[in-house]
Order: sequence, then C-alpha cells, then structure tokens
Amino acid sequence: MHLLHCAIDYNNASGGIFVEPRNPFPTVDVIVQRENKVLMVRRGKDPFQGQLALPGGFINRGETAESAAAREVHEETGLEVEPIEILGVYSDPKRDPRGHMMSTVFVAIILGGNAKAGDDAAELEWVSIDDLRDPSLARKHKFAFDHGLILRDYFQWKEAGGTYWSSKRRSI
Repeated sequence: MHLLHCAIDYNNASGGIFVEPRNPFPTVDVIVQRENKVLMVRRGKDPFQGQLALPGGFINRGETAESAAAREVHEETGLEVEPIEILGVYSDPKRDPRGHMMSTVFVAIILGGNAKAGDDAAELEWVSIDDLRDPSLARKHKFAFDHGLILRDYFQWKEAGGTYWSSKRRSI
C-alpha cells in the first residue's frame, strides 16, 4: 500500500485542490566529463532559464536513481552514459524554487550517442574545468540550482575522494 504524504489546501487561489507534498521529490543530476571539460546544459525553461545546469531531472515512479540518471542525460543531451560513482546527495530545501528536491548526483562515463540539446535543454556546453576551478572565471557562468557547489565538490572528489552533501563542512 502506498500513501501520499501531503497537505491539502481546498481553498487555494485557483479554486481547485492544491496538493503540497510533505516529502522531498527525488531527482538526479549527472556529471559527465570528457577530456578537460564538463558537460552542462543551458536551461530552456524556468526555473533558471538560460543558466547552466548539470543534466538531470526527476526520478520516475518504478525507476532506479541510476536508470533515471542515464535516461535524463540521454533526453537532454543525446548521449548514452553509464553512472560509475555517486558524488553525493544534495537536499537543501532551498536548492530549487519549485519545492524541496533531493538530488542524488552521479558521475558518469560516455558510452555513445551524438551530443545534441533535447528535452528542456536549450543548448549544450562543454565547459573547461580550468574555467570552473578558477573563481574569477567561474563567476562569469551563472549556474542553476546548487550546481556551482556540486562542481566544486566534484573537483575536491577528483583530488581526494569522499562523499558530499548539502550541509557538509568544507575546508576553505
């Protein structure tokens, strides 16, 4: 038996029933690196329309997180990938203006496909790791959600390993 944990407001502004989940929505984000660049999508829709984001999205009912990661990358970029590591879980309730989203972030390798923007990605960009690591250069990029933090954690992970999450204490 599945129970939906939600609060129901019968008097919302539109006159209909509004259901607000009490639990976070499960999502995935995926880091795909090729040579010295990380694959980013420029969002074609709000929230954060026009900003750079890691490929990712919602986990469908009955789908594993790793299957969702591969599906979302394929839908947004045309690439076939295989998740090989979990970087961490990011669950700050303020990471997404649509509501509380909890993202499992995977590191994946490219298996094949032709890179092209699809789904809610307006365009693809392979962003230089050197640009992303240099704070003065990284500031020129506007990142959606908490993807700037996730990328910083990824660079730390490449050097030292570990697992990361939203509120993990980080060295300065």
